[in-house]
Amino acid sequence: MKRKETIKDKKEFNDIIKNSSFHRNKNLVLYYKERTDNEKMYAVAISRQVGKAHLRNYLKRITRVSIDQNRKLFKNGFNYIIMIRKNCADISFQELNDSLIDLLKQ
Repeated sequence: MKRKETIKDKKEFNDIIKNSSFHRNKNLVLYYKERTDNEKMYAVAISRQVGKAHLRNYLKRITRVSIDQNRKLFKNGFNYIIMIRKNCADISFQELNDSLIDLLKQ
């Protein structure tokens, strides 16, 4: 995930969460909202309740790798926020990747 593809504005982030559609499974929640241009923007979020900082950073890193590997499954013209749930603390990269693919196919 490139730096220019990330959602950094807090107002935009909160707007996507409050006013958008979402899909969820036991590991992830995917929020998505349509954009005016044909770009894709991403954000990865995780709660402090999941674990210590090193675990949260690890989960965010492997989620970004999964986003890069499955870039073709994301539609153009949307903002995406991927929220990592507590269940992800004990799963492998492959399980997280499969969860993301399942959400994108819905």
